[in-house]
Amino acid sequence: MKFLTQFYYEKTWSKVSAKEVLKLIQDEFPDIPAEGTFDYVEEECKKGKTIKIGESAFKEDK
Repeated sequence: MKFLTQFYYEKTWSKVSAKEVLKLIQDEFPDIPAEGTFDYVEEECKKGKTIKIGESAFKEDK
């Protein structure tokens, strides 16, 4: 699955891979299990939702 990400202060979306999304989650929240959070983001993006975590937003790249 491919994703788009955007920081809260950006106007444009950037293409990122699943591996990059996992890395962003790990960097922003080092104290939580990143894999579980990534699974949640992936599930919700498949439903067409935009997920905000910290300073980042993620959605599916169609």
